[in-house]
Amino acid sequence: MIRIREAAVAGSFYPADPGELQSTVRRLLDAVPVVHGPAPKALVVPHAGYDWSGSIAATAYARLQEHRQRFRRVVMLGPCHRVACPGLAASGADAFRTPLGEVMLDPDSIDVLQHAGVVALDAVHRSEHSLEVQLPFLQCVLDSFTLVPLLVGDAGAAEVADVIERLWGGPETLVVVSSDLSHYLGYAAAQDLDSHTCQAIEALDGGSISHAAACGVAPLRGLLMVAHRRGMRAVTLDLRNSGDVSGDRHRVVGYGAWALLEYEPCAHAA
Repeated sequence: MIRIREAAVAGSFYPADPGELQSTVRRLLDAVPVVHGPAPKALVVPHAGYDWSGSIAATAYARLQEHRQRFRRVVMLGPCHRVACPGLAASGADAFRTPLGEVMLDPDSIDVLQHAGVVALDAVHRSEHSLEVQLPFLQCVLDSFTLVPLLVGDAGAAEVADVIERLWGGPETLVVVSSDLSHYLGYAAAQDLDSHTCQAIEALDGGSISHAAACGVAPLRGLLMVAHRRGMRAVTLDLRNSGDVSGDRHRVVGYGAWALLEYEPCAHAA
C-alpha cells in the first residue's frame, strides 16, 4: 500500500480541477519572456496563492523548461506555518498528490536524512502549503522526477546547510527553497525591506536576512550558506508585493524569485 500525502490546499491556493490547474500554470509560464541560459542549481520562490504570487514563481520555473530532462530529483525546503517543528521534518509518505497526479518521494534520500538528524513528522506536512503549491509548477516544467520534501522549523542555518549539502547531488538534483518576504507592512516599507533582502540574497549573505524579512528565513539562510561556500551566483528574476497585484497597498506581502547558478569555468581555446 502506497502512503499518499493528499493535497491540502487544492481549490484554495490553486485550482482543484486538473484541466484548470494545468491551463493556469501554463498561462503563468507562457507570460514569462523566454530566456535561454544555464540550468539553475537552486531556486527561491514564493508560496502564496497563485492569484497573488503565481506570476512571480513562474519567472523561476520558466527557467527549467529547456532543462526539463536534466532534473530527476527535487530537494524542496520550506517553512511550517501551522504545526511547530523542531529542526527539519521529512515526510513518511511514499508520494505527494496534486490534481495533476502523484510525485514519488526519493527512497535513496531516506537514509541520508536519518543520518542528518531529520525525522519524519507527517503532522507537520499534512496541512502545510509552502511545499505543496510548488508541485504543480514542477509537474508542468519537468519530466519524471522524485521529491525530497523538508519543512524547516527551529533550525539554524548551519544545520539546514548540512542537510542541503548531504542532498546536493549532481546535475540531476534541483534545490527549491520556498519563502515569501515581508508581511503586512505598508507598500513603501515593504519595498524597502524586500529590497534589502534582495541585496542580501544577491550577496549570498543569509545572516543579513531577519525573520521579519522572510517567513522561510531558516531554509533561505541555509541555502545561501551553501551557495557562498560553493562560489555560486544569485540572479534576481522578480521582486514585487501583493500591492502590485491587487492595487491594495495598505498592508502587503512581499514576493521574490531568484535562480542560483553554479560556477562554470570558461572554456579556453586549445
